Amino acid sequence: MPEFRISRRTVLAGSAMLLASTAMPTSSWAQTPKKGGRLVLAADSEPRNLNPAIVASNGVFFISSKIVETLAEASFDGKDGLAPRLAVSWEGAADGLSATFKLREGVEWHDGKPFTSADVAFSALQIWKPLQNLGRTVFKDLAAVDTPDELTAVFKFAKPTPFQLIRNALPALSSVVPKHIYEVGKIEDNPANNAPIGTGPFKFAEYKAGQYYRLTKNTDYWDKDEPYLDEIIYQVLPDRTSAASALEAGEIQLAAFSAVPLADLDRISKVPGLKVITKGYEGLTYQLVVEINHRRKELADLKVRQAIAHAIDKDFVVKTVFLGYAATATGPVPKNDPQFYTAADVPTYAFDVAKANALLDEAGYKKGPDGKRFSLKLLPAPYFNETKQFGDYLRQALAAIGIDAELVNNDSAAHIKAVYTDHAFDLAVGPPVFRGDPAISTTILVQSGIPDGVPFSNQGGYKNDALDALIAKASETLDTSARTDLYKEFQKEVAADLPLINVAEWSFISVARDTVGNIANNPRWAVSNWADTYLES
Repeated sequence: MPEFRISRRTVLAGSAMLLASTAMPTSSWAQTPKKGGRLVLAADSEPRNLNPAIVASNGVFFISSKIVETLAEASFDGKDGLAPRLAVSWEGAADGLSATFKLREGVEWHDGKPFTSADVAFSALQIWKPLQNLGRTVFKDLAAVDTPDELTAVFKFAKPTPFQLIRNALPALSSVVPKHIYEVGKIEDNPANNAPIGTGPFKFAEYKAGQYYRLTKNTDYWDKDEPYLDEIIYQVLPDRTSAASALEAGEIQLAAFSAVPLADLDRISKVPGLKVITKGYEGLTYQLVVEINHRRKELADLKVRQAIAHAIDKDFVVKTVFLGYAATATGPVPKNDPQFYTAADVPTYAFDVAKANALLDEAGYKKGPDGKRFSLKLLPAPYFNETKQFGDYLRQALAAIGIDAELVNNDSAAHIKAVYTDHAFDLAVGPPVFRGDPAISTTILVQSGIPDGVPFSNQGGYKNDALDALIAKASETLDTSARTDLYKEFQKEVAADLPLINVAEWSFISVARDTVGNIANNPRWAVSNWADTYLES
């Protein structure tokens, strides 16, 4: 396979570049899948770790979900919203103490070794439970995984664990890696973390820092009719304007995760051969939050946190930062979740600068002669333009109430280290993801006892025994209705004590050439395996 070459200068100039599989746009969406071709798309970041069993994040899934598969994937029409992948069926015991998975027959790892239940047991016990950023909580009571045969894995729990939770966690938290690759040496240092070996429809081929990731077709994939594509190229384009220019020039065929600036969407939707797609992210609701380091004396004061909440104009943020492509947040569960969301009796903090100033005065932090009360270090997450833009806005909003915020802008690796390992922040702007169940990726943001270095978790030193107890009770409650009620109470408690401040919630938009087929056909499409994605030749 010839090496893929495309320069950032070429992209920025918007000049055309011929790729063997890049077709000119046609007048309509292709209906019959065709085999072959190279899909070139934009990637705005370069994850340090490509092992989704360790780092369950969409930046990792975006690339690795095509290589490393989960037990099940989200589905628009599947039972319980799931479609089989490495597992073909799953069933939970009535007492919540076990869950049985029947595995797919005839699956091979990319190195030719057979996939078996031993790989599932190893992944669950050695990685998901002790190492995965989100699995640490979901699988905290997993005591053993029995493997009575090569195609059966029985998860045994020390305490009753809601099967609803385990089922909801499968698309994001059940990436299976090969035992024979990881069983020797320290898992965190394994070279396969950056050159994954999986069972998926595509194999990892190469990575060139600052340039691209290249995946190639797995000709021995368990679904013999798939994948359709020969190759996927993730072109590293951190500048979203570059992604828009490359799409229009025909240099790339897809930009997912709102890689095209929101301000350009109306214009680009009118470009012949391009289509704006809003579907395919229903299972990935992002939440704009202000993370708080409670080790800082001022921020440990509830009145100070309330003041900061009142200083934020959420409506302005939605209209100006997100150009209306978002909604204001009331708490840690997004409004688009029909099962768990509640607004009843949840405290809210209307935009009120006068009230914010009064609360700070009451807390004993009077303005000095220079109009400042105290200074803070503010770290906006670098993953999206919107988080960076909100960081600029928040600095101004804090200045209006006498808090001097120093903006510290880092790249992804430095930001994760500063916030989640070194705790070298006072406030941070974070974009956690709600994954359909508060226990999967939401409670970890506020519960105490999370080890240092776990990304996208409570590293602010916040501790609330009553909230921890509520989280623990919900994690063991088997009755669906009772469990739902506990999470509604959870929302009230978080909004009342403000361990963090929820500002907005949003999803994403894809832009693609109309030669790309089978886009957005599941609720996590951008982070699914793309086995059925194809190019019209």
